[in-house]
Amino acid sequence: MKRVIVGLSGGVDSSVAAYLLKEQGYEVIGLFMKNWHDDSVTISNECPWLDDSNDAMLVAEKLGIPFQTVDLSEQYKERIVDYMFNEYEKGRTPNPDVLCNREIKFDVFMKIALDLGADYVATGHYCRKGIISEGGKETYQLLAGVDNNKDQSYFLCQLSQEQLAKALFPIGELTKPEVREIANEIGLVTADKKDSQGLCFIGKVKLPDFLQQQLKPKEGVIVEIPKEQDIYKEAVPEFETEEDKLRFLSRKINYNIEQGKVVGKHDGAHYFTKGQRKGLAVGGTVEPLFVIDTDVNENIIYTGQGKSHPGLLKKALFVSNDELHWIREDLALKVDDTLQVAARIRYRQPLEKATLYKVDSGLYIEFENYQSAITEGQFVAWYINEELLGSGVIS
Repeated sequence: MKRVIVGLSGGVDSSVAAYLLKEQGYEVIGLFMKNWHDDSVTISNECPWLDDSNDAMLVAEKLGIPFQTVDLSEQYKERIVDYMFNEYEKGRTPNPDVLCNREIKFDVFMKIALDLGADYVATGHYCRKGIISEGGKETYQLLAGVDNNKDQSYFLCQLSQEQLAKALFPIGELTKPEVREIANEIGLVTADKKDSQGLCFIGKVKLPDFLQQQLKPKEGVIVEIPKEQDIYKEAVPEFETEEDKLRFLSRKINYNIEQGKVVGKHDGAHYFTKGQRKGLAVGGTVEPLFVIDTDVNENIIYTGQGKSHPGLLKKALFVSNDELHWIREDLALKVDDTLQVAARIRYRQPLEKATLYKVDSGLYIEFENYQSAITEGQFVAWYINEELLGSGVIS
């Protein structure tokens, strides 16, 4: 019997994952990760970790598997929370869920599991693992979950071959309704529990409150840039090389106050992110205002009216070499290589046709269609068919 340690989060997905593994004849152990102590920033009773660990324990009891809690709050603070504050301070928008999987679940947690004699670590993610065996060597694939509506492969876009080798995703072949049905049939306490919202493991957090713990409020102005601004009418130059063209398409526009008008005030540019609509509290515009850029040095938020404002739309982005990651290392591009893929720049986004271009300093991704709010610090992930091949941090 192979031993599997399941990250029991107290939700229905990991509960059913543990049940399925037990049915398949594995020796299953449930482990709850406690990653946060500070209840002052969670919204009251909206899934504090105590309820979750209790539910996880009841599930383990019901399934007749051993259960214990591990406290990873120190590593979580260091690797996720501090990183988040740091990124927001620089005016970038991090994705804590992607990092949590790379740094906590499939690193710190995985090491603990392997020390406990586990052969595998399993989670309740909606994705699948494929194995290609060639010449005595196994290559692992990260495949989308069968449930299109719940596919979570994007959140695992930073995993390595070593991590995938030891990972199992028991519910990847199921849809969410099927998972709930199984949980109901076997009488799990988590069967009808709502999906958790908010930061991975911290529970439902008010992000501004959370950021304000470390990033001090600082009053600044909100500037509206009109669609007709000359900066958007820049003539497209003649390009000598493909790389020049991509550099132009992915360039960042540098805004200044003179290009628009002051329409309001805010408490700190570092609390806002590109594409954001909520929280601006500016009325009286024909179309709603969206954040098109933030300047954390000058503490200015630049906005534009409507979803199709040219300040929101771009066709290309760049990932530098040090933030470029291939799950399929065997398919990594060499300089001057190109690859047709489907890509997404955020979790819920439908896949979009794109081309990868490898250059000396990193990787350009050019989309067939304009993308809205390409945001520095977020992850772009690229796929061929159902397989996620690699990812990178948008620079």
